Amino acid sequence: MDRPEVDVHEELATAAVSPFHWRLGILITLITLFDGYDTFNPAYVIHYVAEPWGLAPGQAGFLVSSGLVGFLIGAIGHGAIADRFGRRGTFLAGLWIVNLFTVLTPLLADDFWSFCGLRVLTGLGLGVLLPLGTTFINELAPKRISNTFSLWGVTLGWSLGGMAAGLAGVFLTPSFGWQALYYVGALSIPVTLIAHRVLPESPKFLAAAGRTDELKTLLGRLRPERREFYQTATLRSPEATAGGFSLGVLLTPRYRRVSVTIWATAFLSLFAIFGLTGWIPTVMMQRGESFAASFGFGALMQAMSFVGGLTLATLADRNLRAAPLYLAAWWLVGGLAVIMLVFAGGHGLNLLIVAVAGFCIVGAQHVLNNFTAGSYDTGVRASGVGMMLGIGRIGAILGPFVAGLLQQATGGPQAVFWAIGGSAVVAAVAIGSLRATARDGSPSATAAVAP
Repeated sequence: MDRPEVDVHEELATAAVSPFHWRLGILITLITLFDGYDTFNPAYVIHYVAEPWGLAPGQAGFLVSSGLVGFLIGAIGHGAIADRFGRRGTFLAGLWIVNLFTVLTPLLADDFWSFCGLRVLTGLGLGVLLPLGTTFINELAPKRISNTFSLWGVTLGWSLGGMAAGLAGVFLTPSFGWQALYYVGALSIPVTLIAHRVLPESPKFLAAAGRTDELKTLLGRLRPERREFYQTATLRSPEATAGGFSLGVLLTPRYRRVSVTIWATAFLSLFAIFGLTGWIPTVMMQRGESFAASFGFGALMQAMSFVGGLTLATLADRNLRAAPLYLAAWWLVGGLAVIMLVFAGGHGLNLLIVAVAGFCIVGAQHVLNNFTAGSYDTGVRASGVGMMLGIGRIGAILGPFVAGLLQQATGGPQAVFWAIGGSAVVAAVAIGSLRATARDGSPSATAAVAP
């Protein structure tokens, strides 16, 4: 008797959201919480070390950017490992790298160069967590809610982490110094131990790698009502088998238009995000805000980024082909709002603009992550997301550094607002071009807007 044949991707795409989906979503939320926390806490270190370490604004900007250098290497380099050997082991290795150097930073960093060196090493692990967290969620979530589930499973944690960094900066650093930020960050170690026990391999990787027995067990946990059926079924995956990273694959006619556009958009978006978040406490103090209020602006931005990302994800899930248009609208509004800070001030306007920037600019980046994951097949998905975030991190590295140089050259933050707002506007134009291309029937654009 012939065994029934099952399309693995259809099984995952049409599944109801099970308790196992929720458990994995919560776990990845906790992991990305510490990712977001660790990414943004250097912005709250500047206030304490700029004078003792004799830092010029350009150096202070690099202090924020240094971890992103490691992130760039980790984000680009991990894809080859994750696509060939699996998501789970690569994810756990990234977590342990972050744990180790988070603990060592307050113990060993006593000047500019030692702090930056430890941040680069921490970034090697951080560069794994966000791309693979996004890949995991994209490969687990039912298709009809993939963007929304990604927001709850990845972005919520990252945003909460950014908020937690701001709160720790306000309430702990005045009494315990900047080192307290990293002792709190070491709480990621218990989460890592839980991940070792709970985190499975990605089902789409198992399918692409032909690991059928493991896949049947995992599918049974994701869709328990079909557990017995899977044991006698033949599993079929229409995508290519897993393989190593190749830049050439991402630049083939199938992906070229999408890849180049996404890379340019991510560069501009993350330049704006990290230029703004890296300097927001310092800039707001220059604009007359109190210490607590200035540090609180960072937490406000991260809180609004989740709301903005969730709103955008909901719209994108309702009309996948319109996702580039929605992304463009978000970046356009956010960029114009930041430019408004050049012409007007006051506490109320500062609050409003920071909230809009978080809602639009950072919120759109969260959706771009999942949009990118849905633009590539399983065999190159981790590489595609990693490459996007890696190139984006070049913009992230330059953002705080250029913002510092602009302040050093002009003596004020106005040039920073022009640079950050302008970058977001150009990002809107770039990603909006995919919508126009899709209407012309380009295969690469069609793949991206219909993940």
